[in-house]
Amino acid sequence: MKKHRPRTSEAASFAELFTPKLLTVLREGYGLGHLRADAVAGLTVAIVALPLSMAIAIASGATPAQGLYTAIVGGFLVSALGGSRFQIGGPAGAFIVLVAATVAQHGMDGLILATFLSGLMLAAVGLLRLGTFIKFIPFPVTVGFTAGIAVIIFASQIKELLGLSLDHEPGELIAKVTALWAARDSVAPVAVAVSAGTVGVILGLRRWRPHWPGMLIAVSLAAAATAVLNLPVATIGTRFGGIPSSLPMPALPALSFARIVEVLPAAVSFTLLGAIESLLSAVVADGMTGRRHRSNCELVAQGVANVGSALFGGFCVTGTIARTATNVRSGAHGPVSGMLHAAFLLVFMLVAAPLAAFIPLAALAGVLAVVAWNMVEKPAIAILVRSGWGEATVLTATFLLTIFRDLTEGIVVGLALGSVLFIQRMSRMTAVATDPPFVARDQADTTGARSAYDEELAANPDVVVYRITGALFFGATASIGSVLDRIQDSHRALVVDFSSVPFLDSTGANMIEGLAHKARRRGVALWLTGASRDIRRMFLTHGLRKPLVRYASTVDDAVAAVRNGGRSRKEAAE
Repeated sequence: MKKHRPRTSEAASFAELFTPKLLTVLREGYGLGHLRADAVAGLTVAIVALPLSMAIAIASGATPAQGLYTAIVGGFLVSALGGSRFQIGGPAGAFIVLVAATVAQHGMDGLILATFLSGLMLAAVGLLRLGTFIKFIPFPVTVGFTAGIAVIIFASQIKELLGLSLDHEPGELIAKVTALWAARDSVAPVAVAVSAGTVGVILGLRRWRPHWPGMLIAVSLAAAATAVLNLPVATIGTRFGGIPSSLPMPALPALSFARIVEVLPAAVSFTLLGAIESLLSAVVADGMTGRRHRSNCELVAQGVANVGSALFGGFCVTGTIARTATNVRSGAHGPVSGMLHAAFLLVFMLVAAPLAAFIPLAALAGVLAVVAWNMVEKPAIAILVRSGWGEATVLTATFLLTIFRDLTEGIVVGLALGSVLFIQRMSRMTAVATDPPFVARDQADTTGARSAYDEELAANPDVVVYRITGALFFGATASIGSVLDRIQDSHRALVVDFSSVPFLDSTGANMIEGLAHKARRRGVALWLTGASRDIRRMFLTHGLRKPLVRYASTVDDAVAAVRNGGRSRKEAAE
C-alpha cells in the first residue's frame, strides 16, 4: 500500500492553504472528550472576555453592548474560519486609541463603515497571500507600539478611575493630562475606592488563586457592592441604560463614495494593526503549543469577522493574545473552544443583561488599568535596552511616536529605522575580512581545511543539526523559525550552528529564545555552536544560558557532548 506523504506549502493548492483549521481538526477525528475539553476552555475564556469586552468598548467610545456584539459575532467567525487552531477573536485593547479617534472624528456610523472596509481589506490581503510580509515587523517595533498603546489606555481611564467630572476629555495625550489635572478637585473618593478595590482583588487572586477568574470576580463584587450599598458612582445603567438581551438584526452600514473616502484612512489603520495583532497572537499560540498557523487563511477569517461584526453594529475584531493564551492554558483542543466562547458570551448576555446595569465604570476602568500594565513587556524592554543603542533607538522612537503622534506612523518609522539599522550593521560586518560575508561565495573543494563528511551525523535519529547561513535578522526569522520549530519529541538534542552567521539582531535572538523554551518543554537539549563573540553576547542578553541552552565551539563538539550524556569533551576526559 502506497503511503501518503503530506505536500509542502509550495505545492499545496489554494483550497488547501485556505482550509480552516476547524475542518483540519474534524478530519483528525473529534470525539466527546475533545468536545468536553473545548467546552471547559471556551467557558473559561468567555468568563475572561465578558468584562474585558465591555471595558474595551466603553474606553473606545462605543457602548458595552457593541463590545459584546464584537466578541460574539467576530469571535465565532475567527474561530470557525481561521488558520490558527487556538486563536480567540474579539475587541482588543490595542484598538482603543484608533477606535476612539474614529468615533470622535466620524461618529459611530463612520466607525462601523471603517470596520466593514477594514474587513474587506484584510480578506484581500490574505487572498493575495501578503500575510507573510506582516512577519517582517522587527521585535523592538512590536514591543514599542504595545507599550505605547498601554500608556494611552491607562491615560484614557484616569477619568473613571478617579471619578473626575470633565465635560470634554481631549484625545491628544498632553492635552488630556492637562484637562485631567485641571479637574483634580472633582475626585470622587467612592470611585477611587471602587477602582482600587477592583485592582486589588484582581492582583490578589492572581497571586493566591491564579486559576480563578479574577477580573469577573472583581467586577461582580463591585457591582454587588454598588447595588446593595447604593454607591454614588457612574454605572453601565446610568451611563448607557444597561445592555440589550439579544443580538440586533444585521444591517449594512451606510455606503456612499464620499463617506468611504472620508473613513478610508481609519480603515487602513484598522487593517494594518489588525493584521499585526492577529498574526502576533497566532505566533504566541504556536509557541505555546508547537502547532503552526496559516497566516493568510487567518487574515481572511479576520476579514470576514470584521465584516460580520460591522453588520451587527460591532467594531474592530482581532486576535487577542491574552484570551488566546488563556484558551491554550485551559486545555483547548481546537477552534471549537473559540466558537463555544462566543456562544457562552451570548448566553451570558441573554441571561444576565439586567444585572450588567449595576457594573460601575470605575471597576471596568480598574480592569483596563491592569490590562494596560500587563501589555507593557517589561523583561523585553530591559533586554532591548541592554542589547545596544540600535534596538533602544527603534524601541524609543516607536514608543514615543505611538504616544504623541499616531500608531501607524510609529510602526512605519520603527520599521524604517530597523531596516536602516540592519543595513548599517551589515555594511560594518562585510567590511571585516575575517568574518563570513553576507552572501557566501563559491569556493573550490581544495580551499581551506575540510572535515570528512560524517554520514552518521545526518542519519542520527537522536540528534538534529541545522546550519544557518547568512544574517539572522527580522526579515529572515519567519522562514528560518518555521524550519527550527519542527522539533520531534523523539530527538534527544537539537544543534543549531551559527558559524556562518555574520549578524544577529534582537528579533532573531528572540526567535531562538522561543525555540529554546519550546525545546525545553519537549525535553530536547538545545546546543548553539559556532557563535561569534557578538552573537553570543546577544544570546546571553536574551537569557540564553545554562540550563536553557548549551554552547559548543563546533558541531562535532556538541554531538560528542550529547553522546557523552551532555558532558563536553573536557568534562568527559576528567
